[in-house]
Amino acid sequence: MSTLEEQIDIDAPLDRTWDTLHRVESYPAFVNGVREARPEGENKAHLDLTAGGRARELDVETSDRGKEMVWHTTSGPDLAGTVSLLPIDRDHTRVQARFEYQPETIKEEFGGPSGFAQAAAIERGVRSDLQQFKELVERERKQ
Repeated sequence: MSTLEEQIDIDAPLDRTWDTLHRVESYPAFVNGVREARPEGENKAHLDLTAGGRARELDVETSDRGKEMVWHTTSGPDLAGTVSLLPIDRDHTRVQARFEYQPETIKEEFGGPSGFAQAAAIERGVRSDLQQFKELVERERKQ
């Protein structure tokens, strides 16, 4: 199992950031490749995505531990992770993302590079998702 950890600081209070993270319908706005996301019952979501040039569907289950969202796929490739929110001060939040995956599974399911190039591509993807999440939360805060 490989693990990637990234973090970003957001110019928004923790509660607003938490609310945006839990709004499943907003995932296409910040998760690369997700075309549509919809809640399916308590703590479950269905994601339609494009990855490696192919359409895919994933079901995801989440649970909360304080201000940490733990997630894992329940269909499709075996993927898991956590998103933790930490207050920096009353108006700023640190988002820490942890992504766990099997490199062979990523290659088989989504294509793309392997080895070091794969790890670099996943790292860029997670960083991009976090940056887009930051922009979404901060844009909504100004509205």
